[in-house]
Amino acid sequence: MTRRLLPFFLLFLALAACGGNGEEPTPASEPAGNESGGEGGDSGSAGGDATAGQTLFQQSCSACHGPDGKGLPNLGKDLTTSDFAKSQSDQELLAFVKQGRPASDPANTTGVDMPPKGGNPALSDEQILDIIAYVRTLEE
Repeated sequence: MTRRLLPFFLLFLALAACGGNGEEPTPASEPAGNESGGEGGDSGSAGGDATAGQTLFQQSCSACHGPDGKGLPNLGKDLTTSDFAKSQSDQELLAFVKQGRPASDPANTTGVDMPPKGGNPALSDEQILDIIAYVRTLEE
């Protein structure tokens, strides 16, 4: 079960890792948001279920981002203070998580690959949106 969650966690690790320290650029391959709400905390654009997302986060993301979303050294970025996550709409984050971010991407500051869907190809868009909704509840 831990191995199943590791890919998801790596995915969110990459999500957090994709940005820099404070200045987190959007990858060139990331599509423009469909439903950008101006501010990143636009959890209403996709309607994810934060309660379901918490369970999925613990199973798939906490291995790198920690059980509290504050990140783990040399693995996952702190999602509670991620300017990148805050600046993206839910649809933009969905596209990012589905695509992932390789360690070779200049915007990746951890040196750790974030595979597409966090390495869990079984994740549906709805499940990823649930995780995004949960991550929004962690933002400081």
